[in-house]
Amino acid sequence: MAFKYLVIVESPTKAKTIEKYLGRNYKVVASKGHLRDLPKSRMGIDIDNDYQPDYISIRGKGPLIKELKRYAKKAEKVYIASDPDREGEAIAWHLAHLLGLDPTDNIRVTYNEITKDAVKAAIKNPRPVNTDLVDAQQARRVLDRLVGYNLSPMLWKKVKKGLSAGRVQSVALHMIIAREKEIRAFKPEEYWSVDGVFMKGRKTFKADASKYKGQKLDLKNEDDVKEFMQEITTNEFQVQNIKEKERRRFPSKPFTTSSMQQEAAKKINFRSRKTMMIAQQLYEGIKLGKGPAEGLITYMRTDSTRISESAQNQAKSFIKSEYGDQYLGKGSKGKQAAGSQDAHEAIRPSNVERTPSEVEAYLNKDQFKLYSLIWSRFMASQMAPAIYDTVACDLVQNQATFRANGSKIKFPGYQKVYTEANNKDNFLPDLVEGEMVKSKEIEPNQHFTQPPARYTEASLIKTLEEKGVGRPSTYSPTIETLIKRYYVKLEAKRFEPTELGEIVNDLISDFFPEIVDTQFTADLEAELDAIETDKKEWVEVIDSFYKPFSKELDNAEEKMEKIVIKDEPAGFKCPDCGHDMVIKLGRYGKFYACSNFPDCRHTEAIVKEIGVECPTCHKGQVVERKSKKNRIFYGCSRYPDCDFVDWNKPVGRQCPKCDHYLVEKKKRGSKQVICSNCDYKEDETKASQQ
Repeated sequence: MAFKYLVIVESPTKAKTIEKYLGRNYKVVASKGHLRDLPKSRMGIDIDNDYQPDYISIRGKGPLIKELKRYAKKAEKVYIASDPDREGEAIAWHLAHLLGLDPTDNIRVTYNEITKDAVKAAIKNPRPVNTDLVDAQQARRVLDRLVGYNLSPMLWKKVKKGLSAGRVQSVALHMIIAREKEIRAFKPEEYWSVDGVFMKGRKTFKADASKYKGQKLDLKNEDDVKEFMQEITTNEFQVQNIKEKERRRFPSKPFTTSSMQQEAAKKINFRSRKTMMIAQQLYEGIKLGKGPAEGLITYMRTDSTRISESAQNQAKSFIKSEYGDQYLGKGSKGKQAAGSQDAHEAIRPSNVERTPSEVEAYLNKDQFKLYSLIWSRFMASQMAPAIYDTVACDLVQNQATFRANGSKIKFPGYQKVYTEANNKDNFLPDLVEGEMVKSKEIEPNQHFTQPPARYTEASLIKTLEEKGVGRPSTYSPTIETLIKRYYVKLEAKRFEPTELGEIVNDLISDFFPEIVDTQFTADLEAELDAIETDKKEWVEVIDSFYKPFSKELDNAEEKMEKIVIKDEPAGFKCPDCGHDMVIKLGRYGKFYACSNFPDCRHTEAIVKEIGVECPTCHKGQVVERKSKKNRIFYGCSRYPDCDFVDWNKPVGRQCPKCDHYLVEKKKRGSKQVICSNCDYKEDETKASQQ
């Protein structure tokens, strides 16, 4: 088919959609990502010639490059419509060089959403390739190559093959291990609380002991509790110091990449990698009925919370017609985060009229969950604040004071469509100052201070962003690399460093302290960002980093000692050859192997018994195993003779309701015992006492 104009996008999905939007005069093809890159087999950076990169065509992309050149020769005009970010700009620049196009011509097309209007408007307004964006991406790529391709081979020589070290990766690992050291060094301290349940008529409410003899309560031990409890001689308490206020809770801003990853982890239990994969699908387009595929959300790699005026107007119109004028807000506004590029909008639905319920039939379960989250968060950001009536009062007897806090919603505002994760409110009955209420239950509870929690994916991403380390697009691949290299493992959805991770971190910390320093890395990110705005030259930024770094490399080469990871005796013989079995540290953790390797290649997975008899065969023991994706599950030690398996941990008791086995289910940091078959569940207190 004859065509006048060639449009090159990144993905085949986008190519099909956009070709339908533009019509028969346009041929739309996909580059399928990068076509040129640095070579994998060598450094590919000419350090003595201003760090010039040696780009080569990516292996296997030759036929595609030939095809693109053929199409480009036929076309009157070529437009490059790669993604609207630094990497997309770099892809456009490489394509221009491969196809013999002039990057200063108006060949670059960008759009923030894949809709018919947005794509057509972009084609009408092409621009030259932004060389500042290209330089910023090139500097980042060169810098990461200089770090990775120098540190990784050193780790291969000094520790073992297959290891890697990277700029953002090393900082993230260092943060996880620093938190682990805090946990190990933590010494718990005893403290007590006194919790009360009170009644007014038939209504019950909670209050906590807050003051003793007019002073803030500080119960360090059981003696302090006994002294406090002596003040309570009856179940009558007087209501004092009622304070009522009206409180407004404002909506959160629409999603950036990192806030979307964090909220998806909390609300719909998505790993960051999964969130980005599903968001990519929603951005590239979903076929809604008979028409062409439509992009349901705007571009998902952004650190901006800005919303276009047209999107705000569309949202206001929808809110007004759907909920009423009183639900209209001013729109969530505020300062951008430090280092934010504000290159394009926040993540939002491309058309608010497409409510989650309207598109549900065309989405799979995961797409629907994420789209609902994005749609409701955006709509909430444009709505009025929620209004609460809050009440606080003291309940007093002798020298003992309890404090009750409560709130009730007066106007739901944005919460009509969206509530943040872990958003809970308490309700109090109507109380009158001076009246008496009765205590139903007053219970002292012993506690011990807890160490800081290990990082979850969400909290690690949040901390990296707050410290200015990395950028939205780097968080997910950084986390995946740490897990893939077995530097960390996920236990109960929290990062725990491995022995290998600690070895690597110690070596890098000792010989390359700036590589793991969060402030140094954040400052370097800021310099890379300055290249984008033409405030810094990329060669100058690389040179100021590499000269001191190369001296550290020379020092490490000379003084870093080789680390030998010794095999541990396993305590039993190889069933194949009779030699001793040992515990080895491999790419995916520890495993049993024969000491007679390579003559004998017998290996076994290390399994952990949990002290529970198999509920299916009653002969084997339930053991802890790991799936290919490193997720823990439980199975019978007699597998394959017994096929019992469960994602939840059996507790060794039967359900009193249906006699099936009970399991321990972990949810958002807490544990609950439930039945594997029916709806029976135990409260956490009862479960912990068993």
